[in-house]
Amino acid sequence: MEHKIRVAVIGASGRMGREVVKTVLKESDMELVAGMDRSSGPIDLGTMVGLEPCGVTMRNDIQQALTEVRPDVVVDFTGPHTAVSHTKLAIELGIRPVMGTTGFTQEAIAELDKLCQERQIGGLIAPNFSIGAILMMKFAAQASKYFPHLEIIEYHGDQKLDAPSGTSVKTAELISEVRGELRQGNPKEEETIEGARGGYYNGFRIHSVRLPGIFAQQEVVMAEKGQALKIRHDSYDREAYMPGVALAIRKVMTYSGMIYGFEHFID
Repeated sequence: MEHKIRVAVIGASGRMGREVVKTVLKESDMELVAGMDRSSGPIDLGTMVGLEPCGVTMRNDIQQALTEVRPDVVVDFTGPHTAVSHTKLAIELGIRPVMGTTGFTQEAIAELDKLCQERQIGGLIAPNFSIGAILMMKFAAQASKYFPHLEIIEYHGDQKLDAPSGTSVKTAELISEVRGELRQGNPKEEETIEGARGGYYNGFRIHSVRLPGIFAQQEVVMAEKGQALKIRHDSYDREAYMPGVALAIRKVMTYSGMIYGFEHFID
C-alpha cells in the first residue's frame, strides 16, 4: 500500500483549521495524525468538524505534539505572531511546513529556505491558497505590462489583523517584477486626510477595506486614457482554499527548500 502523507494541523479548532482537518480526513492519500490548539479541549477532531470520530484528539502543546508524532507535513493558519516560530520548530523536527499565515519578512524567508535546504525538506509560505486568487494575481501582473497605471483594493472582515492583506502584497510584488516603479498621479497631490490615498508600493497604491460581513475580495483597477480594466476575485467561503491546501501538502513532499507563493504550483 502506498504511504499516506501524515498531516498535523496547528490551530485546528480555528475557522481555517477546521476546514483543513475536514479536507485531510477526506483525502485518500492523507492521514490526520495530530491537531493542536492552545485553547481547545481534548475533542476528537472528526467529531469537531461534523464527521465520524477519527481517533485523533486535540492537543494543546504544539512542540510536544510535533515531537512525539513527527508528521510528514504540518499545516498552519494561526496568525502572524506565531508564523516564524512555528515554521522554525517544524523544520528543526524535519517536518515540512505549509504556512497559510502572513508576517514573514524577506530575510526570514531566506533564513527558512536555508534551514529547509539543510534538512532537505520542502516548505511553503502562501498568502493565498485559492486557485482563482492566484490566477487573478497572474493576470494582473501580465496586464500591468500594458496598463502600468493601477491601484489595488482589497476587502476583508473587520477582525482581520493585518493590513494590507498578504494577498495584496503578493499581488504587488508580482506586478513589480513586470512593471518598473512608476509614480502615479499629480506630483503636487496632497492628502488632506492622512491615509486617504492608501499605502504606497512601488509607485502605486494599495487600499484596505475592513468591514463586518465581508469574507475576502480583491480587485486590481487599471486605467489608461479612454479605457479601464478591472481584474477581481471574490472568495465566499473558506472551502475555496482547500483544493489548494491539498495540492500544497502533496507538493511539499517533492522538493527541498522554502517556496514563497502558491503561484509557483499553478502553470
